[in-house]
Amino acid sequence: MIDFLIVGSGLFGSVFAREVTDKGYSCLIIDKRNHPGGNVYTEKIEGINVHKYGAHIFHTNDEKVWGYVNRFAKFNDYRHKVFVNHENRIFSFPINLMTLHQLWGITKPIEVNSKFNKFGGIMSDKCDNLEDWILSQVGQELYEIFIKGYTQKQWGRNPKDLPSSIIKRIPIRNNFNDFYFDDKYQGIPIGGYTQMINNITKGIEIKLSTNYFEDRTYFDSIASKIVFTGPIDEFYNYKFGKLEYRSINFDHELLSSKDYQGTSVMNYTDKNVPFTRILEHKHFEFGNQDKTLITREYPVEWKTGVEPYYPINDYKNNKLYNLYKQQSILHPSIIFGGRLGEYKYYDMHQIIASALKRSRDIK
Repeated sequence: MIDFLIVGSGLFGSVFAREVTDKGYSCLIIDKRNHPGGNVYTEKIEGINVHKYGAHIFHTNDEKVWGYVNRFAKFNDYRHKVFVNHENRIFSFPINLMTLHQLWGITKPIEVNSKFNKFGGIMSDKCDNLEDWILSQVGQELYEIFIKGYTQKQWGRNPKDLPSSIIKRIPIRNNFNDFYFDDKYQGIPIGGYTQMINNITKGIEIKLSTNYFEDRTYFDSIASKIVFTGPIDEFYNYKFGKLEYRSINFDHELLSSKDYQGTSVMNYTDKNVPFTRILEHKHFEFGNQDKTLITREYPVEWKTGVEPYYPINDYKNNKLYNLYKQQSILHPSIIFGGRLGEYKYYDMHQIIASALKRSRDIK
């Protein structure tokens, strides 16, 4: 009998396993995929660390979390920038003074303030859906160019049916700061996230290509407690109904050229372009390899059997999740964690902070 069976070798499962192992508890990590790391898994191809499940840029203002990850990896000083391709015109993004100069020719913050004040941003607290909130901030033209098409592709829903919290994650600036994140600590682990995960889980047994649900009775019998990082509704056999997610198809392409787009991430906001963005992975680590590898991301609707990536935290789904959360309270020997286990649109530092908090509760 082991103390903890941990289902999923992503950030939550790996960090939790490290912490309780260091406290003297026994752990087994299992993962249905054939590799560790969950969605932060990176694979080296032609000398390039490829983010196989989308771009992962570590950023946080939490000094303790930053100190924690630096125990297991050395981080470079990458600071994330994103550009937008709209009808074959390239714009600076997130929306900043350069964006507005490119569109309207304005050059000073006071001009931005004057322009944006016309959109009624003062009433933004009363806007509870994505479309109304962003219109109240930047108006119709910027919404059409930068937000509407991308959002419809990414989420497969009318922006009026999505919570404003999704778009509030993206800054809007009246200066020339075009960095995507404002956090004090930022970077990408040198050598890739897989190496970091391997360092976190060093000395802990991991069984890959092992599906908890294919032998659930056995796995339930070998551990005193279970840490589950998959979808909480699947754990309970969808007894209250299925939560909704968005999934992504990743199209990876190795090219013989040294540089494809000159930057790590280019968003495509036209609705008629089927993918949302193109990643060029070598730019995450300032690579100068002779070849380059790009990834096109095609969002798709989730269904059973498809990998879920993003919880859709609208009113309907949050209400359903609360039923599962209440159910989990009745089972204190089960710990749910991560984006899928907690049904939250977490960033990486938030997942790590959650895992550290939950592990501290283990006496």
